[in-house]
Amino acid sequence: MNFITISDIDAPELHIYHQFREHAFKADGSFVADSPKVVNLLLEEAIEVRSILATQAYYDSYSDLVAKQEKAICYVATKEQMQMLVGHKIHHNVMMHGIRPKETPLDKLGDNILMLDEISSTQNIGAIARSAAALGIDSYVVPSYGPHPYSRRALRVSMGHISMLNVHVYSNLQETILTLKQQGYRIYGAEVIEGSTPLSSVKVSDKWVLLMGHEGSGLSTEILALCDEIVTIEMTEGVKSFNVGIAASIMMYQFKYGK
Repeated sequence: MNFITISDIDAPELHIYHQFREHAFKADGSFVADSPKVVNLLLEEAIEVRSILATQAYYDSYSDLVAKQEKAICYVATKEQMQMLVGHKIHHNVMMHGIRPKETPLDKLGDNILMLDEISSTQNIGAIARSAAALGIDSYVVPSYGPHPYSRRALRVSMGHISMLNVHVYSNLQETILTLKQQGYRIYGAEVIEGSTPLSSVKVSDKWVLLMGHEGSGLSTEILALCDEIVTIEMTEGVKSFNVGIAASIMMYQFKYGK
C-alpha cells in the first residue's frame, strides 16, 4: 500500500477534500464519502477508489479492508488535521475519494424501478436510496437536474447503500417514461388526486416503475397523463401528505411485498 503521512493539509493532492461540496462533481465522476460505515461499505463494492484520508487508528482497525485497495493512495492524518482540512468539527476518522460506477442503461435496469421526477433535498435522495436497497428494489432513476445519489450528504444518509442499486440519470422525463413503457414497464405515479388507486388495493405488474414527484408540487398534470396508474397512500382526514422519503418507503414495501 502507498501510505503518505500528511504534513501540509493545503497540499494540492488533498484539494478535493477541501473543496468538494454538494453538486460539485468533476468530469471524471469523482465523489467524496465520509464516516467508517459509509466508506467501509463502499470499499467492499467494485468501486474505483482514488485515495483514502484517515487517521492511523482507522487504518489499524480496518487493515484487511484497506489492503484490498492496491491502487489507492492512503493519506495518514491526525483527527485535528482532518478537522482543519474540512473546516469544521468532525466525528469520524476517515474520508474517501472515489469514482462513481458507470450508469446503467435504461434497457439494463431491473424489473423494479424507483424513479424520481424532481427532488430538491439531497437528504431525501439518500433516504430513498437506503430504503430501496433495504427492500430489494433493483434500480434508481434520477434526473440530471437534481442532487446526485453520490453527492456527499446523499451518500451519508444512504449509509453507502446506493452502491447496491443500478443508477440511471436521465435528462428528459417524458422521453424516459415513454422509453420505459416501450420496454414493458407499467408506470405508477404517486399522487393524491381524485380517482387514484388506494395503495392497499393496487395490483402491481411484474415490471413496474414507481414515480415520485417533487416534495412540494408533486407530479405535473402532463406527467400524470403519461402514467398508467396513479396510486395514493390512504391517510387520516386532515393530513394531506407524507414526506416524500417516507411515502416512497411505504409504497416500495407494498409494491414489493403486498398481496
